[in-house]
Amino acid sequence: MDGLEAQPKNLESLVNIPFPSTLRAMQSFLGSLNYYRRFIEDFAVYAAVLYELRESDFFEIGRSQLAAGDECSNEGRWTEAKVAFTMLKAKIATAPMLKHFDPDRSPVIVVYASKWAVSAALIQEYDGVYHPVTFTSRTLKPNELNYGTVEKEVLALLRVLDVCYTTLASREITVLTRHSTLAWLMQSRGLNGRLGRWAALLSNWTMEVKKCERGEEEILGMLAASITPRGEVEEMLIAISPRKDCRLKISMPPPTVETDEELLVASFDGSARIKKKGGSFSAVIWKLPEWTIVAAESRYVHDLTVNEAEYNGLLLCFELLADLDRGRVILCGDSSLVIRQMRGEIDCKAPGLQLLRHKALEKLRSWPSHEFLHMKREWNQSADRLASTALQSEKGRTVVAEEDRQDLMTLNRLDELLKPKQDGQLARVTAIARSARRIRHEPEVIQEEIVQRIRIQRIVQAQDEERWIVNLKTYLSGDVSNLDAVEVKMCAKLAPEYEIDENNLLFFCPMAKRESEDRDGLMRLVIPETLQQDFLHHYHTSLEGGHQGIGRTYQRIRSRFHWRGLYRSVQRYVGECTDCETGKGNPMIHGKSPGNLHATYPFQIIAMDHIPSLPKSIKGNTELLIWVDLSRGICDCKG
Repeated sequence: MDGLEAQPKNLESLVNIPFPSTLRAMQSFLGSLNYYRRFIEDFAVYAAVLYELRESDFFEIGRSQLAAGDECSNEGRWTEAKVAFTMLKAKIATAPMLKHFDPDRSPVIVVYASKWAVSAALIQEYDGVYHPVTFTSRTLKPNELNYGTVEKEVLALLRVLDVCYTTLASREITVLTRHSTLAWLMQSRGLNGRLGRWAALLSNWTMEVKKCERGEEEILGMLAASITPRGEVEEMLIAISPRKDCRLKISMPPPTVETDEELLVASFDGSARIKKKGGSFSAVIWKLPEWTIVAAESRYVHDLTVNEAEYNGLLLCFELLADLDRGRVILCGDSSLVIRQMRGEIDCKAPGLQLLRHKALEKLRSWPSHEFLHMKREWNQSADRLASTALQSEKGRTVVAEEDRQDLMTLNRLDELLKPKQDGQLARVTAIARSARRIRHEPEVIQEEIVQRIRIQRIVQAQDEERWIVNLKTYLSGDVSNLDAVEVKMCAKLAPEYEIDENNLLFFCPMAKRESEDRDGLMRLVIPETLQQDFLHHYHTSLEGGHQGIGRTYQRIRSRFHWRGLYRSVQRYVGECTDCETGKGNPMIHGKSPGNLHATYPFQIIAMDHIPSLPKSIKGNTELLIWVDLSRGICDCKG
């Protein structure tokens, strides 16, 4: 047998079936094609407009038929559905034979991309003619409609590689495309965004990308008659284009204020812990033009995600604004998801977030004059400080003391974003040569003493949340009345290497080096568990860290700070860094490639891999063992 061929029993009745008049009849027709879809080239493309029909659409066409007769039913929006229905019936009648995949022949992939759909065909050469082996296609999502033609071709290539993975794994593949940019993507390094992700997915495949110099004419002569030329496909797609709209790109300028305008500015923030399943949120209400705090509050709730915490922070803003005058208000936050969903730029699909968004929209109706402002976290330090404090202490608070409000006002940087309008002034543009000196206005710097005091308070508060640090501080201060015998014994062993300064900060000072070196130079600040990720981010991921290796990152942190298990923490953090894994070059020493191993019968060659440091499952597993039979592609996993 040369391949698979579709032979419906009642082909004549299937071809002569009329256009369904109900949604259930249409679903029955599409369901009958589930088996034959493998034989229909670009099935998802032709069936897209039929899958979009709803019960209300069939009710409308039935009413129009009763009102104006059958002749009117072929006009308007139903023309596309009827044309697609007719094309699908014709495709069934002329379904090609799919050849069995021959391991001894070279696989060739032909990719195609249109404005709203992508497709690909796996073909192999028989006697100078390419015959189809597998067809695959799909329509594009709203955000994918904005992609360029080359990016859509990459989607088509990823689609066929995913569908035919067990067939094409460890084989050299030839890809025929209209554009040479796809070959550039395979050879480029340092790509960002979705191009970087796609390049990482394609890096495991051995492919030769060929661009047709004179278009598709040079390969059409070798294609089997069952494969439709892409020029004809484009002409047919015009008549069956579904109702797909590109995702809207809403560009809103940042809000501006008048010099003496009286208005309210509400800033909110939210944060959550993954392991302990708790979250906090905060809100600060500012009054302009004085930039004074009207109200500031934070709260803590169990079982809260980060996005839910951000939405709760927005709802807390409306709660604090409830008793104030309904004037102009500007809502500021560092959550891009919340701000864009409230503006209507992106859809809200999570059920929990949909409920919170609905509540926020109901509250927003009482404020006709409102604007949203998205900003980076560095500009939202006041609300971020309240939320972080509530998360560490696991309880919220209302800021009433004047000293605490002054600290929040010191951290405030919203006044740098919401600048007053300059009325009656002309914008002057001056040509400046490259050698000219640029004059930059330096921003106002917060007083160093205030920043130092805030940092010390945060570290002291975080240290006081860990039991062993609190016990050790109590022991070093001479008060052991609240400690039991086990705690006293443990603290007695640790006490010779720890000291407390005048700010109640715990420092680590090794005994072996105290005699030979300066004592103050050896003291290292003890970092509690809640702040360890911040220090690892600063010394490795940030711009100052520079994504250095395990050894350098460890030495930089070890020279100033200390916590138990420091090297293991650095090793785990650097090993899980996505930028380090994807951005660095290939290893200089190449090992044996799995592509050189070809299994001829089941269980001849078995591949195994171990994946550690995974999120804890329901059964408590954190690691995964994987075995793959290279002959059949069967995968077996054990947690």
